[in-house]
Order: sequence, then structure tokens, then C-alpha cells
Amino acid sequence: MIVVPVTEGESIERAIKRYKRKFEKTGVLKELRNRKDFKKPSILKRTQHLKAIYIQHLRDQSY
Repeated sequence: MIVVPVTEGESIERAIKRYKRKFEKTGVLKELRNRKDFKKPSILKRTQHLKAIYIQHLRDQSY
């Protein structure tokens, strides 16, 4: 459970913003979307490989 203590004089909007940030950092929603449909291990491996190539390309470009 995520707990966001609200101090005296703090606005609710600010507390909600902190709650949303904490919730996003947990990664619950992202994992839920990934588990929504089954993906074959070979497809997962391929996407990881393509992502690694893309990131390496970006790093090579910046130097």
C-alpha cells in the first residue's frame, strides 16, 4: 500500500501528484499491461534485442 503523508497547509493537488509519482515508480500498471496478453518467449527476446540495438545506436550517435 502506498502511503502519502499530507503535512499541514499542503494542498491536496500536490499530495495527489506525489501519490501518482509513487504509483508510477512501482510499475504495477506497466506490469498489468504486459500480462494482459501472452507473448512468446522468442518474441520477447527479439524485442529486447532490437531495443538493445536501438539504444546502442543512440549512444554511438552522441559521441
